[in-house]
Amino acid sequence: MDKEKEIKLIGLNVGIAAADIIVLPEVFVVGSALATAFGYAFIFLSGAGLIYGNYRLFTKPERVTPTHKIMTTEDYIGELNAHRNLKTFEKTVDLMLDQIERLQNKNKIIRDILLQIFSASEMSYKKFDGVISEVEEIFFMNFRSILNKMNAFDEDDYNFIRTKRESGDFSEQFMEEKIEVYKKYITFVNAAVEDNEEILLKLDKLLLELSGLNSVESGQLEKMPGMIEIDNLIKQTGVYKN
Repeated sequence: MDKEKEIKLIGLNVGIAAADIIVLPEVFVVGSALATAFGYAFIFLSGAGLIYGNYRLFTKPERVTPTHKIMTTEDYIGELNAHRNLKTFEKTVDLMLDQIERLQNKNKIIRDILLQIFSASEMSYKKFDGVISEVEEIFFMNFRSILNKMNAFDEDDYNFIRTKRESGDFSEQFMEEKIEVYKKYITFVNAAVEDNEEILLKLDKLLLELSGLNSVESGQLEKMPGMIEIDNLIKQTGVYKN
């Protein structure tokens, strides 16, 4: 039993008991037939309230607070594979699976290079490892948006409208509006996939710069153009996440 329900249960029982203690002695002291009848009625109502109130509190389902599921890379791969039946996005799904592989490879190489410069316990390594993790989060945030659009996309209806477009069964304006809705789905997905390609490009630029370093002076990494680009990406995306 949760604490809120426990407090309500105690309050109900104590409240009814207190009412009985206060009211009943006064009623029966009067001793009239009317007062006695009122007293018995009060006892009946108190008992009914006690039974019903306890029943409701015990049988009422406990409120379940929904939790946000943290998806793993394997979860995203699984969901993408589940969307292979959407012919409209078949090539997009293949590209997104390839993007995941390239992201993992680039981030592994970046971390390997950083470990050649810093030890894993140094604050500098932890800081830049955190930056790479934030880039991954932005990358998969785009994936989540794409998958939401794919889930909402009704390919059967889209194909139906395309085949019926020239049939004359519906007005030209109606058909154009329907097609425009589905074009917006496709445009959004393509734009989000391109955004992830830009993220991969930024990582490529950072890799190019890191691979030419043998040592790093204090503050040098933060001033690298590739790191500045990634830092700006994180700041810009942070506006939309908040």
